[in-house]
Amino acid sequence: MSAAKNINITLKIWRQKNAKTKGGIETYKLDNVSTASSFLEMLDQLNEQLVNDRKEPVAFDHDCREGICGSCSLYINGRAHGPDIGITTCQLHMRMFNDGDTIFVEPWRSKAFPVIKDLVVDRTAFDRIQQAGGFVSVNTSGNTIDANSLPVPKDDADKAFMAAACIGCGACVASCKNGSAMLFVGAKVSQYALLPQGKVEATERVLNMVRQMDEEGFGNCTNTGACEIECPKGISLENIARMNREYLKASL
Repeated sequence: MSAAKNINITLKIWRQKNAKTKGGIETYKLDNVSTASSFLEMLDQLNEQLVNDRKEPVAFDHDCREGICGSCSLYINGRAHGPDIGITTCQLHMRMFNDGDTIFVEPWRSKAFPVIKDLVVDRTAFDRIQQAGGFVSVNTSGNTIDANSLPVPKDDADKAFMAAACIGCGACVASCKNGSAMLFVGAKVSQYALLPQGKVEATERVLNMVRQMDEEGFGNCTNTGACEIECPKGISLENIARMNREYLKASL
């Protein structure tokens, strides 16, 4: 890795007061940005500059800054999470950009993810899909069965673990031209469908989660695979196929 250096960049950032007002792109010049800094640290630097100039800082979502929570979701130069693979926005570093670059920063674009302010979108649609069936009911009366008493084939356990890696960032929706959430829902359905603990409620789960997905206004799968490519956790398209099979079985 080359030594860190400072670069000067031009930022084209979407600014929008709230969901009801019309937004637009505004231009900012930012100098002496360290290539060792993360993309969010660069935005912190911009906001410090704006505050010093007595201007309103740019609102953007973030929490863990470790690629775990999925809240730092930005559309950067036409790509979900920016010009790198297998990372979230907080894991994107400025060494991916060059001195003099112009960088476009926008929020997720989806009917189901309305803009709250600037780069922050409302992703509670995902929460409602989870609440519709993304859980396992457990007897907590004191007669619970130890999880290790239920043998699970290694292959199924690995696939369930990989599906459960989904952090619900919404990159799949943002990168899909139909705004589909099928990779997200497919991952949540799969992580339970592959395990014995999830089979009891399998029928209700997939029907309720798919119904809620449709009610939220997400589109259908385009079969282009952009969601898998842009997913920071590499969630496989196989999960969509598994969800479709589960849905068909539940519907019959």
